[in-house]
Order: sequence, then C-alpha cells, then structure tokens
Amino acid sequence: MSQSDNLAFVVNGPGDVKLEKRPIPEPGPGGDRVAVEPGVPRENCEFCKVGRYNLSQTIFFCATPPDDGTLCRYYVHNASYCYKLPECVSFEEGAMAEPLSVGIHACRRGGVIMGQRILIFGAGPVGLMVLLVAKSMGAGPIAVCDIVQERLDMAKCLGAGFICKMEKCTCPRELAQKVKTALCGMPDVTFDCTGAEQCVQASIYSAKPGGVIVLIGMGIANTSTPLLTATFKELDIRGVFRYCNTWPTAINMMASKKVDVKPLITHHFPLEQVLEAFELVKKGAALKVIVLCEEQQQQQGKSKEDCQEKCQQLLKECQQQCQQMHKDQCSGGTRSQSRS
Repeated sequence: MSQSDNLAFVVNGPGDVKLEKRPIPEPGPGGDRVAVEPGVPRENCEFCKVGRYNLSQTIFFCATPPDDGTLCRYYVHNASYCYKLPECVSFEEGAMAEPLSVGIHACRRGGVIMGQRILIFGAGPVGLMVLLVAKSMGAGPIAVCDIVQERLDMAKCLGAGFICKMEKCTCPRELAQKVKTALCGMPDVTFDCTGAEQCVQASIYSAKPGGVIVLIGMGIANTSTPLLTATFKELDIRGVFRYCNTWPTAINMMASKKVDVKPLITHHFPLEQVLEAFELVKKGAALKVIVLCEEQQQQQGKSKEDCQEKCQQLLKECQQQCQQMHKDQCSGGTRSQSRS
C-alpha cells in the first residue's frame, strides 16, 4: 500500500465495515503536533453560547453518522479544535486526551473536591480515567467495582483504595453495604460507567443522602431504578454526554504528570489490521488500542510491541503485589479481631 494512498476504515452499516482508498484532503498551512477534539459546533446555538456545545443538536462529531471519523491516513479538521501538544506529551498520549476528557467532564459534573469519598462502577477505560482524574483532584478514599478481576487489579495499581469484584447476580443492596463498609461511610459522589441496571440501582442504594450520582455508561433505553430511594435521599442524578472545554486541561494534566495515561494503552495495530483491533476490544481483551495510521508510526509500533510483553509482565507482577498486600491487610485485620 503506497503512503500516497489515503487508506480509510469505513463503516457502511451495522457489521458492514471495510478498508477503502479515499481522496487525500488538502490541509491549511502549518505543521504542529496536535490532539484533535472530535466535536465541532456547526452553529452558534443556545448551548454553544453558554459553553455547553456538546449538547448542540447540530454538532459535527467524528465517526457519528453522517460525519466521517479519523481512522484514515490523512484527515483534515477544524483548526480551532486542534490543540498543540508540548514536546513532553507524545502522540499516543495526545490520542488519550479523548478518554481522559470523559473523566474530566464527569468529575466536573459530579463537583468532585478534595477529601470526598468516591465510588466508581466499571473499571474499563472510562472508569479508570475517572479514577485518575478524581485522585488528581484530591478525592479519596476511592472504591472501584467491576466483574473482571484483571481490570480491578489495574484500578488498584492506579490508586484505588478499595476494589470489589461483582457478579452479575450480586444484589445491589448487598453491594451498597460492602461499599459503605469499605469506605467507612457512604460515597459523596458515585460514577456509573457501565450503564448496567444493577449498577445504577446500587449507585442509588449506596449514595450518601444529599450526594451526587453521575451517569456515564450507556445501557438499555429504559431501566428499573429505585426512584423513591433517590427522592428520599435528595440525590442529584446528573448525566454525562461526551465532553466540552476539556482538551487544554487534559493536555496540561498529562504534561505536568498529574496523571499517567500510558498504562491504559495495552495494544498497537497498523491501520491495515484495524478489524482485528476492534475484535480484540469487543472480546474485552484490551483497554485502549492505538491504531497506527502512518508507516513511520507502524515501525515505531513494532518496537513498542517488542517491549509490550515486558511491560505486561511488570504489570502482572504489580497486580500480584497488590493482591498480596490486600490479602496481608485482610489477614492482619482478622488477627487483630481475634486478639481483641
């Protein structure tokens, strides 16, 4: 495949995807390294005027039909929504500004402040980003719940004070009690990053009266929720849709090393193998996958893949240490109780 070809990954409909050659677009003058914010307002509507352009009904958003996405060799974007990367922030970190922005916007919506107890349902990329952002804002202790142990181990390594493995049949009320015990109180802010009915219910049961619940995950259109409990507790339930005004903050957080997003990048694929990348994510075998669109990037990716096994081994060792520390703490608490 020639570098002059604009190879693009095209979605024609559900399950209908393929690689195509498309015309190479003409960019404007310049040549900075940038991170791209995918949402660009088409008009100055009422939401744009108050700074909430993510709610605009006419916004252009990459990879949201009929708008094209960015999985191609060459792509032109509105310069006002391209943000220059400092030298200390890599292209891969720049790509991670998008999921990091979800975490930033969610924490802003939740009003997270220092010292608050935080509960996060879901330890996928979004849940882990919320964890990183909340931790950088001084919140804590932070509890994370998920059904996949490996993702919980990652959350522990990234700074979660408490992790809880759920099952699909776990009772929401029982889960809420476990969280209350682990956090030594009810969470001030709860984030649901799953969209699962069970987690939405547990969010309401576990939340502190007067607390905040932030809904990020997208599940089925209608769910059964204990609204009377939410009413009696005077809970504020707030939705999150994408993000707005977050890219400068995301880049600054990475540049200042307040957050390290690199551990979340688990795999690299060349553009020609993008279907394999999507299948890997669909199986839940990856956190974040970087698709390398240029030949130079692909050569760099190969060298990164060479050391990926070493990184994964170090991660496993870290996870094992975290598990052992957790076991030691538990056994230590048991011995203390028996002595008393």
